[in-house]
Amino acid sequence: MTVLDPKSFLISIFNAAVAAADPERTIRDHLPARPKGRTIVIGAGKGSAHMAAAFEKVWDGPIEGLVVTRYGYGARCERIEIIEAAHPVPDAAGLEASRRLLEKVQGLTADDLVVALISGGGSALLPSPAAGLTLADEIAVNEALLASGAPIAAMNTIRKHLSTIKGGRLAAAAWPAKLVSLVVSDIPGDNPALVASGPTVPDSGNRADALASIAAYGMKLPDAVMAHINSPEADAPDPDDQRFSRNEVHLIASAGVSLEAAAAEAKRQGIEAVILSDSIEGEAREVGGVHAAIAREVATRNRPFKKPVLILSGGETTVTLRAPVDGKRGKGGRNSEFLLAFAIGISGAEGIHALAADTDGIDGSEDNAGAFADGSTVSRMRAAGIDAKAMLAGNNAWTAFNAIGDLFVPGPTGTNVNDLRAILIS
Repeated sequence: MTVLDPKSFLISIFNAAVAAADPERTIRDHLPARPKGRTIVIGAGKGSAHMAAAFEKVWDGPIEGLVVTRYGYGARCERIEIIEAAHPVPDAAGLEASRRLLEKVQGLTADDLVVALISGGGSALLPSPAAGLTLADEIAVNEALLASGAPIAAMNTIRKHLSTIKGGRLAAAAWPAKLVSLVVSDIPGDNPALVASGPTVPDSGNRADALASIAAYGMKLPDAVMAHINSPEADAPDPDDQRFSRNEVHLIASAGVSLEAAAAEAKRQGIEAVILSDSIEGEAREVGGVHAAIAREVATRNRPFKKPVLILSGGETTVTLRAPVDGKRGKGGRNSEFLLAFAIGISGAEGIHALAADTDGIDGSEDNAGAFADGSTVSRMRAAGIDAKAMLAGNNAWTAFNAIGDLFVPGPTGTNVNDLRAILIS
């Protein structure tokens, strides 16, 4: 079968993946029982405001609460307050939101219920520095993490040892109330303790793990931060702590489920689909090069998959920021960087079209979710005065794709199950 409009086809695949993670669809099946006492809804993440709106619609009983999300990601709620704050670098609004969330769960009883709506992005949205640290310290840590190339699991292990709210501490503050966490995972492997640095889910990670990651990725953190993380005060509550004995965790959406939905949509349209993995990690440009090699092999030799086929993958790649070009940082994110490397790898090939995008609708520093590429991408960039390899070297993929009108800008989606990479070979 020949796809007449590859871009429209790829957009339909993205939409199917996002729809499978829509909280309007997923929350209803995970509602807790009504408590004797109060119901408090809390939450953090790029998808948490839409989760709150969905929860309000289906909850049969009184509720109150507070959720923090990224600027521009709010949703209309009647009974749950929505606060917007900065992401990916925290700000004072996030600091105030963290304070109020901790305050909201204080003084509850065993008859009360706390429902936590957790999604990716919550780490930056919940700055709450440990004693002796400041918001400026958290900002410095976040900037170092984002530039390091460390995988998200390593980043969040570090973050939760510098906080009064992450690493299960928000859940501990809610004791003795029952706490039910509804989690939309953006973490490869779907460990809920790592989503948003686990404010309501403890895990067994320790200071040694955090220090090992700092050393492995050559991070230079403020002296006060290093002093704290080397002290016992940095230890998060143990998973066996009694304060977690009434906790439940429900994974309500994940990359794996969304990729299956994307594959089903492709097959509905007459295209076979294969899923490489829902948890691919690594440097974005290197992963892009590998995907390009696979696509070329299929296009030229009809192996390891036969044309026409849609190749899908998920997970979260990383970007190591290189030295600024002419003193200016490049614009872009991991999906556009992946796709620029991919475009270079398939340059001149026929019958290959790709979309790489973040399912929350925002990729990196700008307002696009990702971009499109095909075998003509590099030549079209060249015609527009853009050197694709130079743009890749300077982490400037957004500028390259913007120059040829191939950015993908769907806007905030209301969910976040990590990245979607869809490659059509026909």
